[in-house]
Amino acid sequence: MKIAFTAYGNSWNEQVDIRFGRAKGFFIVDTETEQTEYLDNRDNINAAHGAGTSSAQMIADAGIQILITGKVGPKAASVLKAAGIGVYGGIGYASIKEAYETYKKGLLTRQEL
Repeated sequence: MKIAFTAYGNSWNEQVDIRFGRAKGFFIVDTETEQTEYLDNRDNINAAHGAGTSSAQMIADAGIQILITGKVGPKAASVLKAAGIGVYGGIGYASIKEAYETYKKGLLTRQEL
């Protein structure tokens, strides 16, 4: 399974970015292999509009099943919901590693989309 975290950078030690559509990027973990990758979201950071929906489509196209982030807007939520992506929040400004461990313990809140 692939989990994406909104992130400030490409490292386990980076903080989770509580923004979704305008996050700097997405740190992705394959839970079966523990391999990671990073999707740059720079094109959406300064978008006049549609940053959330564009970011949601990028996540869906990458085959993500779980997204860990802060707040997701209603238009992005509809794209994520249609793609069957589960969204979890309640992590605050933890590192990606801390957020991943918290998710594995079942301590994050699943957001209703």
